Amino acid sequence: MPTFLSGGTGTPKLLAGAADVFDPVETTVVANTGDDVELGGVLVSPDLDTVLFDRGGVLDREFWWGIADDTHETHDEVESLADRADLDSGPRYLDAAAQTAGREIARWRRFSGAREFMTIGDRDRAVHLLRTSLLDEGNSLTEVTRTLADAFALDVTLLPMSDDPVATLIHASRSDAGGTDGGVERESADVMHFQEFWVDRRADVDVADVEFRGADDAEPTDAVREALREPVIVGPSNPVTSLGPLLALDGVREALHETPVVAVSPFVEDEVFSGPADDLMRATGREPSTAGVAEAYDFADAFVLDTEDGTALDRPVVRTDTRMDSDADAARVARACADALEGVDE
Repeated sequence: MPTFLSGGTGTPKLLAGAADVFDPVETTVVANTGDDVELGGVLVSPDLDTVLFDRGGVLDREFWWGIADDTHETHDEVESLADRADLDSGPRYLDAAAQTAGREIARWRRFSGAREFMTIGDRDRAVHLLRTSLLDEGNSLTEVTRTLADAFALDVTLLPMSDDPVATLIHASRSDAGGTDGGVERESADVMHFQEFWVDRRADVDVADVEFRGADDAEPTDAVREALREPVIVGPSNPVTSLGPLLALDGVREALHETPVVAVSPFVEDEVFSGPADDLMRATGREPSTAGVAEAYDFADAFVLDTEDGTALDRPVVRTDTRMDSDADAARVARACADALEGVDE
């Protein structure tokens, strides 16, 4: 008690101040894996790693990505070699056959390392190398995450949302699709992995739709199902790409309807705090606002809203300053979540 649903940076920031409010030993974090990507043969799990690195005390908090003070010699040398070899720029998808062959956990999101469009530090890469090697030995992603959590001495229980592959894919409008990548034609010119959209294209894409490929065949693990029996806190993460893949899994929404749920809005009325949530909500037919989040989260029993957010909801609301620029800010929001949960329990 409780279980946090985590993706992006919003919920990890909330977790950073939650230890004084919720006992870490009794806290479970279920992380989105729809953003995962295989790059140069190693599986990168950004949302798992943000929690892993922050709770392990090594996260680069300037970017909320990677390991602080990491070196990038391998990345730089790969780029140098690619330049000298006159390779086309990336991202360079592996061909269609490779996307569904080999390691099952890597399906639909495989890129060549010949052009690394994501900057991966050397220590960061070691984590991905170990993760991938343990998967290749036959361990599940849940088992591998537990091993990494032990290595970083995590004080919370960290779970991937599924041991099955789910890929968040962005469908761009035809006029904004681009062409081929590194000479390898994509499945379709208007479909790209979320990481290409967010990291390489800097979200400068006219989004037509968002797809969670593999979600129909993926299952939440038994550990996730058990965690969803506890009271749940949905942090101020992107409702579409950070929470959407998890909510698309069989039985998750139903489980959330059966347990107390408090959600923190990533909006102040119709202004998003950060990231592409407004564009993505609009593209998927949702109103980009707190009201739109409440409609998307029909399972939420109560909300935590910013004091400047006057949105009238049909469920209980606790208001506080929800901007989190420090751990002290995060602790304030965590206390508001606890107050909201207490009201639901009553």
